[in-house]
Amino acid sequence: MATGRPRGRPRYDDVLTPSEWAVVHAAQHGQTNPEIAAGRGVSVDAVKYHVANALAKLGLENKRALRGWFRAPRDSALGRRGEQMDQTLKLGAVGQISRSVSDLEAAQSFYGGILGLPHLYSFPGMAFFDLDGTRLFLTEQSELPPGESVLYLRVDDIGSAYEALQGRGLEFTHAPHMIHQHEDGTEEWMAFFDDPDGRPLAIMEQIGG
Repeated sequence: MATGRPRGRPRYDDVLTPSEWAVVHAAQHGQTNPEIAAGRGVSVDAVKYHVANALAKLGLENKRALRGWFRAPRDSALGRRGEQMDQTLKLGAVGQISRSVSDLEAAQSFYGGILGLPHLYSFPGMAFFDLDGTRLFLTEQSELPPGESVLYLRVDDIGSAYEALQGRGLEFTHAPHMIHQHEDGTEEWMAFFDDPDGRPLAIMEQIGG
């Protein structure tokens, strides 16, 4: 008995299907086709298929053009917000800091075990930790980019933090020292150490004033 329902997948009331949106957003984030395939648990051919469909639907020439294309999925929180967007630009606090690592397992032991940062979640080749409301995003790469920023972590008592971290086996390159005294008498103290890839971090405290 005929039901009147068309065969095949249901039509999506949006410019892209959910699978196409997921692949497009991953490509816009800079992931390669093999990386997208591994993250989604599909074949590289399936990723290529979705990319080709998306490019055709959007009238774009290639993935480079795709990176500059913007539209929110209709059923996403951003898409539902629509015209309620605040047109006044106001940048907020830092939301996420990214750092490349050569060995993700060793980095997770360092940031989570030694430094004691709360672990948020992990994905293949990636891990996220909480820096008191700011996410630390670790991504494993075979070649590390030069000159990444120093991470300065605030502590309530730099002397106690220094001793506690030494007790966890952390070796400091520079013991706590005052680097500046402000006009109001506030002192800035810092102590430096390296991560497993030899890049510097610091604990810091502002005292007095």
